[in-house]
Amino acid sequence: MAEIDARLREEVHLLGELLGHTICTQLGDEFLDKIERIRKAAKAGRSGSAAGTEQLTSTLGDLDDDELLPVARAFNQFLNLANIAEQQHRVRRRRADEPEPFELRVLDELLQRLLAEGHSRDELARQLGRLDIELVLTAHPTEVARRTLIQKYDAIAAQLTALDHSDLLPAERERIIERLQRLIAEAWHTEEIRRSRPSPVDEAKWGFAVIEHSLWQAVPQFLRRADQSLQAATGLRLPLEAAPIRFASWMGGDRDGNPNVTARVTREVLLLARWMAADLYLRDVDHLAAELSMQQASDELRAQVGDSAEPYRALLKQLRERLRETRSWAQQALTADIAAGPAVLQDNRDLLAPLQLCYQSLHTCGMGVIADGPLLDCLRRAATFGLFLVRLDVRQDSTRHAAALSEITDYLGLGRYAEWDEEQRLAFLQRELDSRRPLLPSDYRPSADTAEVLATCREVAAAPAASLGSYVISMAGAASDVLAVQLLLKEAGLRRPMRVVPLFETLADLDHAGPVMDRLLGLPGYRARLHGPQEVMIGYSDSAKDAGTTAAAWAQYRAQEELVRLCHEHQVELLLFHGRGGTVGRGGGPAHAAILSQPPGSVAGRFRTTEQGEMIRFKFGLPDIAEQNLNLYLAAVLEATLLPPPAPQPSWRAMMDRLADVGVKAYRGVVREHPQFVEYFRQATPEQELGRLPLGSRPAKRRQGGVESLRAIPWIFAWTQTRLMLPAWLGWEQALGQALAGGDAELLKDMREHWPFFRTRIDMLEMVLAKADASIAALYDERLVEPALQPLGAQLRDLLSQACTAVLELTGQSRLLAHNPETLESISVRNTYLDPLHLLQAELLARCRQREQAPESPLEQALLVSVAGIAAGLRNTG
Repeated sequence: MAEIDARLREEVHLLGELLGHTICTQLGDEFLDKIERIRKAAKAGRSGSAAGTEQLTSTLGDLDDDELLPVARAFNQFLNLANIAEQQHRVRRRRADEPEPFELRVLDELLQRLLAEGHSRDELARQLGRLDIELVLTAHPTEVARRTLIQKYDAIAAQLTALDHSDLLPAERERIIERLQRLIAEAWHTEEIRRSRPSPVDEAKWGFAVIEHSLWQAVPQFLRRADQSLQAATGLRLPLEAAPIRFASWMGGDRDGNPNVTARVTREVLLLARWMAADLYLRDVDHLAAELSMQQASDELRAQVGDSAEPYRALLKQLRERLRETRSWAQQALTADIAAGPAVLQDNRDLLAPLQLCYQSLHTCGMGVIADGPLLDCLRRAATFGLFLVRLDVRQDSTRHAAALSEITDYLGLGRYAEWDEEQRLAFLQRELDSRRPLLPSDYRPSADTAEVLATCREVAAAPAASLGSYVISMAGAASDVLAVQLLLKEAGLRRPMRVVPLFETLADLDHAGPVMDRLLGLPGYRARLHGPQEVMIGYSDSAKDAGTTAAAWAQYRAQEELVRLCHEHQVELLLFHGRGGTVGRGGGPAHAAILSQPPGSVAGRFRTTEQGEMIRFKFGLPDIAEQNLNLYLAAVLEATLLPPPAPQPSWRAMMDRLADVGVKAYRGVVREHPQFVEYFRQATPEQELGRLPLGSRPAKRRQGGVESLRAIPWIFAWTQTRLMLPAWLGWEQALGQALAGGDAELLKDMREHWPFFRTRIDMLEMVLAKADASIAALYDERLVEPALQPLGAQLRDLLSQACTAVLELTGQSRLLAHNPETLESISVRNTYLDPLHLLQAELLARCRQREQAPESPLEQALLVSVAGIAAGLRNTG
């Protein structure tokens, strides 16, 4: 077993001591001793001690109701502190003899490899400068921590950074530790969990806070380093306007199944983004105006400001006034429908032009060293974030559009759109799209649902084009789904192109994605309305929930291959939008490996993907961590574009067909066909309780019903809490087991060695299996599941064991993650703190189910704290 780095172990121990001191101060030595007994019993139990396990179960079972919440809080807080220490360790100061982390040197090594492969310097500079990567931030109910607490965690990380100096004086070190003690005490005395559900606007503000406190610093650092890497490898520089990675958002725009996201909410979020952008640029410009006091300037700059003694300041003050007007207008427009005045910035060129003029003038006058400081950073931010901070996507279910059009056609006496076949729908839609007259009379009074669809379309039409991303159609299944949105947008007054994006989610939809897009691209007039690439979204969450990850992964791969082929035939650029989650069951996993495992030709310089739930904070919550992850995205997309992976061999494809066929039957045989499964799921997991807890603005279900009605996130989140992790592996145990038993071991090993797609799937499967724990899942069954259903739980745990055995046989290891001892040790250390939380959660669920609890009762609060702690300990849970 690998040892955790000594410095990391020391910091985790320090934070644990400070937390213990805080707990002792409030609750006394006796309570702290109880916490320590629980921890030691959990550690002994993990080492195989039956006495330790028995003591742990007994101690937790004997806790009084009023002790449950503080015990849950203690272990939850420690896991969060361990996360902070681990994150800080990734970006800590390196000694002279320590190599840079892979994340920071990945682009340097890639550029050298590309040069060795024969790519020219000009080609590399050109391709890097025009990469189009967009990370779409989404709000999902797995980020349960409050923003207030997250800010305290960030402050703790900053103090660990300050502590990471070998030359600190004793007094300096003592001051830092005192500050850490104070921050940990503040965190302990702050309620971890919000009392009520966040609104969609609250979620958007949380997303903006990630930009303000982290990405605003990380983006210019990342681009500065990419520029240095490019210059070192090729002698060429990134253009000033280069923005290889940009950001979009679904927060306030994703109305699929969320009645809380309305047209008014979308308008408010767009205005808040403009306000925040103007405010952030004002801070930059104030700083620049204080710094750029030089007198010498180019003729071009002088022509803008006249005979000023401080020409740079004069120009920046003009920009500052316009930014103030923009911020003031956005603030007022939040409460009243006020038209923007002439001074309000509307076009990003108006922001960039004065900054570029200052930059060019400083270089012209021999002051390039000044130009390449904070001014260059501001230019990079302006190119990346623009005036609108993030581009807001709109997402709605296809059935809502069909229902609106059905109501409209019925009102017009044309029949019911919902009852027409595809040919009738296409004929009507194309005719109306080509018509110059309005579809609806001015006195039309729609129902509430249709009125909301039309109001959303009007907000899209009224918003500046640069403030919006794409209009995504959930559960798209036909070419008419795309034209329906285009017609509704046209009727709302949209006269500019907007990407309307079909989202193919279920297994059947993925299999039919090719024919649907072939029909769409072949329609007369459609290509004329298509400006830029054809965007198509691939759904990972619902396809995996529908068919299991074995069949879903292969269907996603095949769909992408077919879309690449079709768009090439139609001579249309393709932009694939990957709807991934944080966990393996929703397409999650290391982004670098995932991008490099895509089908050849599917990246081609463009890549769009969601960043979901708590992974936003883990990947982008701190500037240095964010910089590392942005480097990984940049390098992976560049490599996938210029060194695409090989196409799968026929024998590999045939094997994946067989694996997928066996996998989907095994998965559905349990989830859909086992008569006891739904009831077992509801008893063994906190699924029903998660629906009551204030974890996000969106309901846990799209509609009433069984597993099929659940959203993919709570479906996976519930299984993660019990450590069975069922959605991420169910089906693989049969698929791999049958192939190995049938003599295909060598073929599978060849696929794993030479095919990035298969290797990445197996690596992610191995990771989730290493985090799964059958013994923990069994404890939930013992406490929560009625005896008649417990055999099903035993059967599922046996399938988990079969999955582990198959992966070990395929990889040739004696233990999961044996090739990654650091991660294995990290999981092992966390288990000492996770085990009590799991047992405590099972006890809390039992007590809550035995007696009705108010949402704010200590038992309900303790349950939610246990959910948050387990999520923090396992990290990629949603």
